[in-house]
Amino acid sequence: MKNIIIIALLVMSGIATAQTNFEKGMTKAFTLWQNGNMDDAENMFERIAKAEPKEWLPSYYIAQINSLKSWNEKDGTVLKAQLDKAQEHLDLAMTISEDNAELMVMQAQIFTNWVVFDGMTYGMKYGAKINELYSKALVLEPENPRATFCKADWNLNSAKYFGQDTAPFCKDIEASLKLFDTFKPKSELHPNWGKERAVMVAKECKA
Repeated sequence: MKNIIIIALLVMSGIATAQTNFEKGMTKAFTLWQNGNMDDAENMFERIAKAEPKEWLPSYYIAQINSLKSWNEKDGTVLKAQLDKAQEHLDLAMTISEDNAELMVMQAQIFTNWVVFDGMTYGMKYGAKINELYSKALVLEPENPRATFCKADWNLNSAKYFGQDTAPFCKDIEASLKLFDTFKPKSELHPNWGKERAVMVAKECKA
């Protein structure tokens, strides 16, 4: 019995150490990112993803970083490399965590990157899929502020593009702000972004 207890304690200690190392690595990557070292953060997330193949968060953040890099990219070759990498890591995250609202939101963001880059080519291809992804995310997590805001933001910009009334979507933006205020991520490592952008868009609605 004593030996069994010792073995159990050793196993538990090993799990705790692995979790602690994962958390430490993720925290270091976030710190690099917050300090403006996006490439170093991405490299750190890649190392963590290889070391922790059952964790979806590192691959998620690799996808997010490459999506963010692509918003203002004008070089098609560079943008394709970034978004292909984003998609590769998002696909990996999706194999680890199925029916994940945050991953659906990120997929919609990556598709939006393509549309923003070349609306004539990718608007018809991805437009319906983007709305569908946000709707699915909201079925899974009705109170998810990113799904609510990003869906409203997509519809708002679509309405502007087609000269339609934006008021209903501005109301949805306002609704997302309340969700951001009450949202509690599952941990400090889980996605918790979007409020600053939502506040900005809400101000633009009132201008």
